[in-house]
Amino acid sequence: MDTISKQKRSENMAAIKSFNTKPEIAVKSVLRRMKLRYKFNLKKMPGKPDFYLTKNNLVIFVNGCFWHQHKSTKCVYVAKPKSNKLFWKTKLEQNVVRDKKNKAVLKHLGYNVLTLWECEIGKKSNSKESFTKIENKIKKSIKIEKI
Repeated sequence: MDTISKQKRSENMAAIKSFNTKPEIAVKSVLRRMKLRYKFNLKKMPGKPDFYLTKNNLVIFVNGCFWHQHKSTKCVYVAKPKSNKLFWKTKLEQNVVRDKKNKAVLKHLGYNVLTLWECEIGKKSNSKESFTKIENKIKKSIKIEKI
């Protein structure tokens, strides 16, 4: 049983941003610091990646742990909904299947794919520790491309 009205729930869900989220802004900042050129919010590519590094042929997804069902045991942002369980189970499983399919298509097209998770970036996404973590993952992905 939901504790708030359908109208209020609808307003809450509508307020969830699909781009320019805090984790995405943190990744943008890191990419700028690294002096890497990128395209942002690519609607025409499979899966609508958040970033595409043109020179490095790297596609970056910045995924919310709940919406994309992060499987890490350390992740604190994945919570199972307590109401309307069947709907949410189906919805979230479909998201995971869609993500896998889109990543496979991108890899087949020759792109390198990197997924950064909300919990990896952290709540304090502007902290030095968070920047370093993101930067290291990007560097590692770019090296794979150069081999």
